[in-house]
Amino acid sequence: MPLPLPFNGAVSRFLADEAPEDIRTAIEEGRKRDILDESYPYDRWMKKGDYEAELEPLQIELVKCQHWVQHSGARVVVVFEGRDGSGKGGAINRVTMNLNPRIAHVVALSKPTERERTQWYFQRYVAHLPSAGELTLFDRSWYNRGVIEKVFEFCSAEERARFFAQLPGFEQTLVGEGIVLVKLWLNVGRAEQLRRLLRRETDPLRHWKLSRIDIEGLAYWDAYSEAIAETFRASHSPIAPWTVIRGDDKYRARLTAIRAILGALDYEGKDTDVVGAVDPKICGGPEIWQPG
Repeated sequence: MPLPLPFNGAVSRFLADEAPEDIRTAIEEGRKRDILDESYPYDRWMKKGDYEAELEPLQIELVKCQHWVQHSGARVVVVFEGRDGSGKGGAINRVTMNLNPRIAHVVALSKPTERERTQWYFQRYVAHLPSAGELTLFDRSWYNRGVIEKVFEFCSAEERARFFAQLPGFEQTLVGEGIVLVKLWLNVGRAEQLRRLLRRETDPLRHWKLSRIDIEGLAYWDAYSEAIAETFRASHSPIAPWTVIRGDDKYRARLTAIRAILGALDYEGKDTDVVGAVDPKICGGPEIWQPG
């Protein structure tokens, strides 16, 4: 017996009843590997064979980087942010799949407890910062307050303003303490996001990836865009810059995320030919972010 659709098929209903016509048409007419966003610089995903040929050498570089982190005592934090369905989880998986989990930790915090709600906002994130010889990857981070909490009114305007006021000092403190801070924002077009959420809805192995926030957020695309733009303005700085990756092609996005991380670290034995440079067509600062 097939499993029932999560949330009673809410994603399919949104596609049929509420999605803008151009988004619905793009999904209905697009083939599996087609890029649905006309502003994206490539028409189709890169070929899987080409992706795998680039991925393996980059993952070897990650292992070399891990060895350096462990033996040098470096502390590295990588923040993965982005809209629902932007590919954060898949990118994190490709970064960590060959790394030692005692050294490379993934932090994906659930909603704060009643006790945590009474603490300094950054406190529960500080508890997960790396010690010497560790790499911590945040699957969402303190930037929840800048975007998700704003959109769903989980925080007050005063709490969000205080967050933005304290944010530069907080990140400057991390960097001043010697922590290498890499902030990655994975962006995705609206049609591609909805296509990915539809796949989560229909694939039993992906049901767990679909949350109530994902469902309710479908109607708040513009509110998300406004909150993201505000967050970039408040948090992009020379000390803690954002690297924005256009993630409509998951393969290109994953390779770019790995290159961005490796490019930020001067580790022993680095093969610069393998690491290469990020693709400027899909990677840059907030100026390449596409709100729609």
